[in-house]
Amino acid sequence: MEFTDVLKARHMVRTYLPDPVDEEALRRIVKVIHRAPSAGFSQGHRLIVITDPGLRGRIADLYEPVYARNGFPGWVSRTPVFIALCVREESYHERYQRPDKLNEDGTEIDWPVPYWWFDSGGLLMLLQLAAADEGLATGFFGPHVAGLRELLELPDDLGLAGMVTLGYAPENDGVRRELFRQRRIPLDELVAWRR
Repeated sequence: MEFTDVLKARHMVRTYLPDPVDEEALRRIVKVIHRAPSAGFSQGHRLIVITDPGLRGRIADLYEPVYARNGFPGWVSRTPVFIALCVREESYHERYQRPDKLNEDGTEIDWPVPYWWFDSGGLLMLLQLAAADEGLATGFFGPHVAGLRELLELPDDLGLAGMVTLGYAPENDGVRRELFRQRRIPLDELVAWRR
């Protein structure tokens, strides 16, 4: 698939077919973790791929009541694959305490931005593009529901950026794409040029 086609295919969905996702395709998708940005090559990303129906059901039990209260139909329970997008902040500190990254006075940099979270957004986009290249659709939900960390049995040193949902979308996933195109903010309002 051409890159422009992959970009066009990348969009968030909340409707999935029940079809299972091929494990080899999943392996190709998560392999992008090696290409994801990480400040100073800290490599603090961590992924947990969840295909187990029981665990997926328990995750849906946490989230679907929240969506129902806000008027959304249940969709988490119909997701064939979840990928927990995690980050290990300490990997960044360990890397920036090495001699080639220390300040002149021998101290670690003052982090102007928590790049571990910033870089997780880059990994999210790579996962979405890799999934689109495999003919799969993705979605995302945040870690805002109590009990998710415990359910995933995350160690204390991992932060959870959120959950990528992954599967095959139906031909018409219920999203009116034309409406989104009409509501797009013009490029000149989003991009400033300094020439």
